[in-house]
Amino acid sequence: MKYIHTIVTAPLLSIFSALPAYAQGSLKDAGKNLGIVSTKAGTSESDIGSVVGIVINAALTLVGLIFLALMVYAGYLWMTARGESEPVDKAKKIIAGSLIGLVIVLSAYAITVFVTTGFTR
Repeated sequence: MKYIHTIVTAPLLSIFSALPAYAQGSLKDAGKNLGIVSTKAGTSESDIGSVVGIVINAALTLVGLIFLALMVYAGYLWMTARGESEPVDKAKKIIAGSLIGLVIVLSAYAITVFVTTGFTR
């Protein structure tokens, strides 16, 4: 019973006996300190627009790679069909689907660029 009492009261006592910590300095100094740390780390400050642009660029690159892989796979299916109609039809469906997907993604990107450049002027 004595051990259970110690196990229960020790964490509670340590939680309630903690002294409050006060921050030294002000928040105005935090920006300067973060700038020093970022330059030592080799990073630079950037706004949210450039970060979103980098993410969109990476996503479009990924979409392009997926499109390329699907086209190569469909071409491989078509070339190895040996005159059978089933693999050729499957390859045609893959090509048509990947082209439609690419057109949808690129048109969405074009619409986004058109709308955002209209708002920034």
